[in-house]
Amino acid sequence: METNYDVIVVGGGTSGLMATIAAAEGGAKVLLIEKNRRFGKKLLMTGGGRCNVTNNRDVDDLIRHIPGNGKFLYSTFAQFNNQDVMAFFESQGVALKEEDHGRMFPVTNKSKTIVDALVNRIKELNVTIATNTVVKKLLHEAEIRGVETEYESFYAPCVILTTGGRTYPSTGATGDGYKLARKVGHTITPLYPTESALISEEPFIQDKTLQGLSLRDVQLSVLDAKDKAITVHKMDLLFTHFGVSGPAALRCSSFVNQLLEEQASVDVSLDCFPDIEATDLLNQLVELRKDNKKAAKNALTAFLPERLLHFYLERLQLAELPMNQLTDEQLEQLVHLWKDFRIAIVKTFPLEKSFVTGGGVHLKEINPKTMESKLMPGLFFGGELIDINGYTGGFNITAAFCTGRSAGSHAAEIASYFHY
Repeated sequence: METNYDVIVVGGGTSGLMATIAAAEGGAKVLLIEKNRRFGKKLLMTGGGRCNVTNNRDVDDLIRHIPGNGKFLYSTFAQFNNQDVMAFFESQGVALKEEDHGRMFPVTNKSKTIVDALVNRIKELNVTIATNTVVKKLLHEAEIRGVETEYESFYAPCVILTTGGRTYPSTGATGDGYKLARKVGHTITPLYPTESALISEEPFIQDKTLQGLSLRDVQLSVLDAKDKAITVHKMDLLFTHFGVSGPAALRCSSFVNQLLEEQASVDVSLDCFPDIEATDLLNQLVELRKDNKKAAKNALTAFLPERLLHFYLERLQLAELPMNQLTDEQLEQLVHLWKDFRIAIVKTFPLEKSFVTGGGVHLKEINPKTMESKLMPGLFFGGELIDINGYTGGFNITAAFCTGRSAGSHAAEIASYFHY
C-alpha cells in the first residue's frame, strides 16, 4: 500500500466518513483508517437500527438541543448544517422522511442505507481504505507528519481524528483518540455518560412496583441541592427494574452526572400533568368529589394509568376511601404528588452502556472555524471525540457529520498548500 497522502482520516464512523468525503471532494489524496472490519458500526445501531440521520430544525434550535457546548458549533453550522446533511443524502439517492420532533430517517428505515451511501461515495472518490488497522501514535515534530499503525507508517501533512467517544466499546469506541490527542499535548476534559438511563435505589424501584410502566408526555426535572430545577424535559418516560429510562430520563442524565460529582444522590421531579396548573387540577378533583361514593381508586381512573394511580393513592393511604370523604388537605397532597413526585437518583449507566460520551478534547484547543488543533498544526478533530454532546433525536449525529465535514474540507485546503 502507498504510504504518502494529503489527508489521513483515523476512524470510519459518522464523522470520519463525512470528513473523508469532504477531503476527497476538496481534491485531496485521502487514506481512511478504521480499526474494525466494517465502517459505521455505531451508525448502524442508531435510531433503533433505523438511523436518525439528523433533525429538521433551525440552527438556533439545533444548538439548544446540544447542551454540551453546542454554541461552539455556530461556525461549523455556518459552513455545513442539518439542511446540508439532508441535501447530501438526497444527492446520493437516499430519500429521507420526517417523524415526530423533527427527526429525520431514511425512507427505507434501515441504517445500512445511510452507511452504504457514505461508503459508496468514498469509493467513487477513489479513497484508499485500510480496515482492521489500529493507529498506535501520531507522527509529528512541530507539526503533524502522519501516523504509525501496528503494521506500517503513513505520511500526510494533515491528520483528522474521528475515533468516537467511549460508549459502546463493541463498536470499537474504546477511547483511542483521547490517548492520541493527549500524547501531542491536548487536554481531555473529564468523560461522563450522557443520554443514559437513571438508576435509583428507591424502595418502589427495588420492589419493581412500577416496572414496565410507560408514561406519555410527562415532565421530568433535575433539581440541584437548593431544590432549583436546572433542566426540564417534557417527553415520554419508562419505569424499569433499575430506575427510569425513556427520552425524558436520557435527556436529564448529563445534568444528573454533573451534580453527582458534588453530591451522593440527585432528586428528579416527575410531573404527570405538565400542561395543567396545580390549582386547576385541584379544582377538577374537588368537583369530582361531590356526591361521589366510589372508592378513590375507582373514581380517579380517568386521570392516570391504573398502576400509577394506585401507587400514588397507596402512598397517601387513600385508595380504599370513598371519594366524597377525601378532605381538601388530602386532595392537595394528591395533586402535589401528581405534580412533584421526587425520585432520588444515585447514578446512571456507565459510559460503556450509554448512548453518548460527555467531555473530550478541550474546545479551547480547537479552532471552531476549521476544527484544526491550536496546539499541533495539521491535526484536526471531529465527532464525539471533542467536548460536545447533545440529546438523542439526531443532534449528536448532526454535530458529528458537520464537524467531520468542516475538518475534511479545511484539511484538504491546508494539504493543497504542500503541493506548491
